[in-house]
Amino acid sequence: MTASVSNISSDSPDHETIVLGGGCFWCLEGVYRRMRGVVAVESGYCNGHVVAPTYEQVCTGETGHAEVVKLIFDTREVSLRDVLTVFFTIHDPTTLNRQGNDVGTQYRSGIYVLSEAQTEVARTYMADLVKANPSLEGRLTTELCPLDNYSTAEPMHDQYYDRFPQAGYCAYVIAPKIEKFLTKLPSLVA
Repeated sequence: MTASVSNISSDSPDHETIVLGGGCFWCLEGVYRRMRGVVAVESGYCNGHVVAPTYEQVCTGETGHAEVVKLIFDTREVSLRDVLTVFFTIHDPTTLNRQGNDVGTQYRSGIYVLSEAQTEVARTYMADLVKANPSLEGRLTTELCPLDNYSTAEPMHDQYYDRFPQAGYCAYVIAPKIEKFLTKLPSLVA
């Protein structure tokens, strides 16, 4: 794994870090900032071939990066399974390289792990998801792989929804995802 460039980190033994891609990082950030036990959320890019790409470069789809959020969560409050429950509730893991009108490899569904233990939890979670929803058999497009070539997104992406809730994308794309989280998973709301 490539060393990560990041503005957030934690030395607490009770904190765990995971990186998730489920479409535009503004959507994931808006939801996870409202989740109980989440200590920090950072938008970034990962698993592409350009070192420290810009937003404009990633948007071309030519860098190979996914738009992601890096989460630090407190394992005394929530588990990785809880984090994954939110993840699979708020995005469509069956559309390859697409979330709604956001189309391109940068919008792919992905779980980017930092340990073999996380790989096992995620693999088991996805298998359980398919068992509970047989219609998902063979339809999940979520990639599960080690985190590589991570870099932090530009500061203009931080707390995007909270700064611009009336903007079109925020009102019509992000707000419904937040509402879905608040309604379907109230026990995980901060």
